[in-house]
Amino acid sequence: MLAVPDPTTRPHRNLLTLLVAVVAATGLLVGGCAADPASEPALNTSVTLPEGDVAAEQPGTSYVARPVAEGDIVFRAAPNTGAEVVATLPNPRPLATDPPVSIPLVLLVAEREGDWAKVYLPIRPNGSTGWIPADELTITTHPWRIEALLDEFKLKVYKNDEVVYETAIGVSRENAPTPGGLYYTTELLQPPDPNTVYGTYAYGLSGFSDTYQEFNGGPGQLGLHGTNEPWAIGTRVSSGCIRLNNEDISYIVEQLKLPLGVPVDIVTGTAPTG
Repeated sequence: MLAVPDPTTRPHRNLLTLLVAVVAATGLLVGGCAADPASEPALNTSVTLPEGDVAAEQPGTSYVARPVAEGDIVFRAAPNTGAEVVATLPNPRPLATDPPVSIPLVLLVAEREGDWAKVYLPIRPNGSTGWIPADELTITTHPWRIEALLDEFKLKVYKNDEVVYETAIGVSRENAPTPGGLYYTTELLQPPDPNTVYGTYAYGLSGFSDTYQEFNGGPGQLGLHGTNEPWAIGTRVSSGCIRLNNEDISYIVEQLKLPLGVPVDIVTGTAPTG
């Protein structure tokens, strides 16, 4: 997982001190160990957020939110200003890089009720949500989602609700299982050296390990990344992350050009048929 390396291949520093971050809103590459820049593709902007459950109302379309303001962004338990504050997150969000850098906060929209938007939050516990006034957000859309079928060692990329790419994956060991659920991509990272356990690229996810609350200086964040051990694809090998062959993660980043805010549905157990 991101910042929670396998004990057998543990780097001497936190993963995020070895990676560079691709900033979602601008496509700007930041960080002290930058290699070649990589940028997020342009998305549909100035989108009106539909009322209700956006996934149900617009199947095949994901709504991504970025706070307009900088500083502490407040999220509430219900769509009104008097509701309990469930989280306060900084925008931009700091990463534990060396030197330190910050990236814009990216949120996945779940629902709209009147003037408020309900968003998934990249915090513990997994699946946390909060409400924020919709006019405090910039909304973009994209047609992508990812499904990771852990027990089948399989990953599928969907565009407009159709599978456009499918590949084998390495998954977590039984003593450090990846928690199932709906997450989304929060950052795109590129190791300066692709010949590491993280491969050519790594997407950070909004979820966290249930096994590691903290490990090696990191928060136990889940990730979707390449690998320098292609022979381990199709096995239970990681501490929580999902591993792909470098050719596969590079294709997803460079050819499919998936943006941030892509839903990632991690499925444990055998996937239903039909």
